[in-house]
Order: sequence, then C-alpha cells, then structure tokens
Amino acid sequence: MLLNSVIIVLREVLEAALLMSVFLASARFLQIRNRWVVAAIITGLVGASVYGSLLHPVSELFDGVGQEVVNAFLQFGAFALLVLIVFQIPRRAQNPHNSAAVIVGLMALTVALAITREGAEILVYLSGFWSMSDFFSAVAIGSVIGACIGFSVGVLIYYLLLAQPLRHALPTSVLLLHLIGAGMASQATRLLIQADWISTSGAIWDTSHILSEHSLAGQLLYALIGYEASPSLVEVFAYVGSLLLVTAAFTAGKLTRPSIAEVSD
Repeated sequence: MLLNSVIIVLREVLEAALLMSVFLASARFLQIRNRWVVAAIITGLVGASVYGSLLHPVSELFDGVGQEVVNAFLQFGAFALLVLIVFQIPRRAQNPHNSAAVIVGLMALTVALAITREGAEILVYLSGFWSMSDFFSAVAIGSVIGACIGFSVGVLIYYLLLAQPLRHALPTSVLLLHLIGAGMASQATRLLIQADWISTSGAIWDTSHILSEHSLAGQLLYALIGYEASPSLVEVFAYVGSLLLVTAAFTAGKLTRPSIAEVSD
C-alpha cells in the first residue's frame, strides 16, 4: 500500500511539477516576473477541491465515462494553452519590450488546469482511505513521499535549466515544452480510447520489459513525454501530430511580429 501510494501520487505530482519548473525557467529567461505562480497554484488547488468533490456525478456522465472524457478535455485544454505559449515565447525573446501579460496569463491558466486535474485525482485517492485507519497511515506516508519526490524532480529540472548558458537555456526549455505538450495530447487520446470515444486496433509495440511504466524512470518519462510501454497507433499519431503542431506554433511565433498594441511602453 505504501509503495502504491508513492507511485500514484508521484505520477500525478510529477506532471504539474515538471510543467511548472519549465514555465518558471522560461519566464526567467524571458525577463518575466514569476508572481503569477502563487495565483496559479491557489486557483489550481481550489479547482482540484471543487472537481474532486464533484467527481462522482461527473463520472456518471456520458454513460459512465465522464471522468475520462472530462480529464481528456482538461488535457487538451492545457495542450492548447501550451501551444499558444510556445507561439508567444519567440516573440518575447526577439523583443523584450513585448508585453508579458499574455504569456503570464497563459502560463498561469495552464498550471491551474494541470493542478486541478492532478490534484483532484490525489484528493479522490486519499479520500478512499480516509475511513480505513489500518491503511490510511501507510497511504498518507506514501503520498507525502511521492509528492516530495515529484517536487524534488521539478526543482532539479528548474535549476538544471538555469545552470545552462543563456543561448542554450531557452531552446532547451522550448524543447521540453514540445515533449510535455505531445505527452498531454497522447494522454488525452488514451483517455478517450479508454472511454471508447476513439477506436483502436491495439498496441503496436511493447517495451515494458525494457522500461516499466511503474518504475521511477517510467513515471518521469510519463510526466515528461507521455511515455507508455504499449501505445496504440492512434496515440502515436496524436503524439507526432502534436509535436508538429507545437513546432509550427514556435515557427510562426518567430516569423510573426507583434502589433503595436502588444508592445509595452
């Protein structure tokens, strides 16, 4: 029970922690203040509490697959916001006088969505053991350990990005956002497959004997790139397609000049 709790909470915390660490590092490179983080975290926690309390009626929607469908659209929503962020990053990098308000708002909303989804999953998991005194202590300890590992990895990624030379740091951050975004799209597609909204012919390979999804490295790769040991062809197409979409957004951002209204004084 202890180990299961560590893995489950680690998996949820890692996704939000990695996303936040890359956003924080990117904001530093773009000379944007990180005061938006507190508001994003508070909004996400409130959203997680509300969503978690409504998870049972939500699960009854769409013929009993409401949770999968809602989670999928939360992931797609976060991915769409991430695409807009990647579009804005080169525009800000090329002209530091461009207004940072748009990027700040997009980053805050993306983090809030991620915390809402992941936090609700953790709250529901913990609430299932609340009345089981024999198991709750082990679950609570495991959850704390998993959360600490997840936050530690996020902090490590953040400082590794800051330690790079400036000419490499921002491109590396953008590359990580490409991978995180593709992972979001792949995970959302997987949820819709589980809900039978998308049909699939089954897995096209299986690498579980090389790297298990339940290992620490597997959980890290799941959070970072959406790693799955046995993906379907639809998930692979979603992953590659989302990578191309994020790349197109970044390229368009480099080629598009901001309007006068978008430039701060």
